[in-house]
Amino acid sequence: MSFFPKIVFQYEVEEYLTKVFRNNELIAALGTQEAEKKYQSLLSHLSHPPAFTTVRVNTHLASVKHVKKLLFEEIQKQFKGLCVPVLEHPKLRDILLIPVIGPRRDLKKHASEVIVGAQCGYAVLRGAHVYVPGIVSTSRFVKAGDLVSVYSDIEGKCKRGAKEFDGVKVFLGNGISELSRSEIFSSSGQLKGLGIRMIEPVYLSPSFDNVLPSHLFLQNLPSVVVSHILNPQPGEKILDMCAAPGGKTTHLAALMHDQGEVIAMDKIANKIKKIKQNAGLLQLNCIKAFCYDGTKALSVEKREDKQEGPPFLPESFDRILLDAPCSGMGQRPNMVYSSTLKEVTSYQPLQRKLFTVAVELLKPGGVLVYSTCTITLSENEEQVAWALKTFPCLQLHPQEPHIGGEGMKGAGLSLDQLKLLQRFDPSDVTLRGMDINSLQCPREDDLISLANKDCIGFFIAKFIKSNS
Repeated sequence: MSFFPKIVFQYEVEEYLTKVFRNNELIAALGTQEAEKKYQSLLSHLSHPPAFTTVRVNTHLASVKHVKKLLFEEIQKQFKGLCVPVLEHPKLRDILLIPVIGPRRDLKKHASEVIVGAQCGYAVLRGAHVYVPGIVSTSRFVKAGDLVSVYSDIEGKCKRGAKEFDGVKVFLGNGISELSRSEIFSSSGQLKGLGIRMIEPVYLSPSFDNVLPSHLFLQNLPSVVVSHILNPQPGEKILDMCAAPGGKTTHLAALMHDQGEVIAMDKIANKIKKIKQNAGLLQLNCIKAFCYDGTKALSVEKREDKQEGPPFLPESFDRILLDAPCSGMGQRPNMVYSSTLKEVTSYQPLQRKLFTVAVELLKPGGVLVYSTCTITLSENEEQVAWALKTFPCLQLHPQEPHIGGEGMKGAGLSLDQLKLLQRFDPSDVTLRGMDINSLQCPREDDLISLANKDCIGFFIAKFIKSNS
């Protein structure tokens, strides 16, 4: 049952997606009515947060059982004794799952309002408090200690510092203001601290601000699956081509028991700094991060013997992860998708450039995993069809674990090929809320099944490079 309106796209993007999800192959397999039902269900899911918060345990430093105990105690403290289970996953042994309680439809709204930007609002729906940079406007007389209702300006129309806002806004819950209006919008420079402490969010998820920072990493479930599918081994040389913010990079290093070499690349310097910070925090020493454009990472000239960073010689890596830049349409929650069609369609050629470099850098017999957090055919199944045609040395390979659904029809791939792909499609499950009563006597298998499906939209393909 929807609590928020369906995600809104620009008209030309909506037209584009409608054609994708009504393609002839899909209609022939499902029928027009069922295909349309799935598409509309997907649009509803995208505007709501996933049903579970997923955290990956840094098994390099602590056991899952130990962290599970600490996390359960922390959640009880945050939720004032409310008993919310912390679940282990039978196929992903290094994650913990926390059910999200909500939507809570009976919350009383207060006269004092705080408007936050859309990105801040999405973070609140996944458990965050409101920090000052995310606040766009407040009611006229807000003081520190006031109870306030928090709304998201999903269209970005509210002017900073406004005293009232009558545009489209979405209720996120209630909180206590840590600062007065004059402090929030101080002329002496923007503050960075906590602005609103959320006490009654519409979706109740734990806050992870400074919670077990060296033991936990917040990740979406499919993002954890990717690293397991690459399956790096101790002593190998691994490349994470588009690595920021470093969740998968650090996961790969942990799976290798910090033995071997994980090269992380990203072309934005601040993101590389973040990867290095995360590696340090999690005490992982085999990661080497470089600010470099992945499309230029192949060296055509002989390298110096001591050169560690890019560009690299052909056939330098045992395994490569290409978690490619993409249109990001699978991210949740997202109520207004602002990118133009030109921006959406710009990713396919960039992904192909990166993929071509990855194939060259991979050793014969090596593994290449390609992934995106989007829902289009052009960035997912069409890329697989192109890769198999362009690179005869590549073969699709079964994925383990295979938790998501198979690939989507519409790119001309065979049924056997589609079964080797993994597409996480939240429309595969009915959108429903979760309350504390429904968690009192749950079947754990049912909750795990829901967590596997009600996550972000995501795509994974695994290739092996032949020796010939």
